[in-house]
Amino acid sequence: MIDDSSSAERHVLTLNAGSSSLKFAVFSATQPIRKLLSGAVSRIGLPGATLAITAGSTPEAVHPLDIPDHARALEAMFEHLEPHYPLARAAAAGHRVVHGGPRFDGARLTTPDVLAELRRLSPLDVDHLPAEIAIVEAMSRRAPALPQVACFDTAFHRTMPRVARLIAVPRRYQADGVQRYGFHGLSCTFLIEELGRVAGDEAARRRVVLAHLGSGASLTAVLDGRSVDTTMGFTPNSGIAMGTRSGDLDPGVLVYLLRNEGMSAGALDDLLNRRSGLYGLSETSPDMRDLLAREQEDARAADAVALFCHQAKKAIGALAATLGGVDTLVFSGGIGERSATVRARVARGLEHLGVHLDDARNEAGAPILSTDASRCTVRVLRTDEESIIARETLRVVGEPPA
Repeated sequence: MIDDSSSAERHVLTLNAGSSSLKFAVFSATQPIRKLLSGAVSRIGLPGATLAITAGSTPEAVHPLDIPDHARALEAMFEHLEPHYPLARAAAAGHRVVHGGPRFDGARLTTPDVLAELRRLSPLDVDHLPAEIAIVEAMSRRAPALPQVACFDTAFHRTMPRVARLIAVPRRYQADGVQRYGFHGLSCTFLIEELGRVAGDEAARRRVVLAHLGSGASLTAVLDGRSVDTTMGFTPNSGIAMGTRSGDLDPGVLVYLLRNEGMSAGALDDLLNRRSGLYGLSETSPDMRDLLAREQEDARAADAVALFCHQAKKAIGALAATLGGVDTLVFSGGIGERSATVRARVARGLEHLGVHLDDARNEAGAPILSTDASRCTVRVLRTDEESIIARETLRVVGEPPA
């Protein structure tokens, strides 16, 4: 059950809207922040929509609901939160905004000017920005006086050198925002800070590769705590193959599909974002757990797993080249945190970079996976984007009075 003991405190609400989901959490509004509750509305606009809430370590019952859109998802969330964490006690709401374009280098209040810029940027990320804007607007209708803050996934990568941001198309397209941005920045921010906490500031300042491997996956090279390069570029569909996203493609494939299949832009977007990746290659599932369970008897599943591990390994090698080596390799995200099999296959062949896994530590999911003699320390860190959103939101609006 939800613990009401903290309901009198001021709190911060964090919101993370996807194309068919809404993840949320409640944090204390005093430092150090504490996560009080988290949950998610899943399958928005689809049959079988649900709302699930976790308070502490005890999952709440999953509630089946009819959720046609994000506005209704927000209403369903508040129906369950209001008795325990009333909106009147909220100090602010913080939003994960996947794409900040070239303008936003840090968290911002969602002023009319900021929302107008996000609407202008929507063509760059049609899978995330429209839903994120819809949630901000729905929150404004429900609580007009509540400060809202946009926390951008692209902001962490603003430190990349110019050469890492360039895309080799005619220069005039740069004025339209065609460049490499990088994503999963909130996760990267947390992971570098957490690495400093568990391994010391010096380790966090050295040559680090962050492998955020989940349904969405990206890898990032970090030096002195700053992004140097990353696998995702113009959109979150770039980089390595993901659950339903193709990752990087030869442009000739796109030309072939347009010419031979007569695809529209919408059909092409649907194919590459929702029907490709592990799902497209396996023809069965985007979930790595399903594919690992089937790979011995299903060559399609085996191909999907092999490609994912191969591309992640190749990305680590490329990012190590930009850093001149690697001192720490961090696995995170749902796959990186939980799959010893994937970690082992990704690490195998990286011995020339000083990566040597200890099999027993890897199978146990120990905090340090590498052998004592490994030049590169390999770690597992559980990411927490929501805590970064809560902290940045409080930084922008200021810590509220009790």
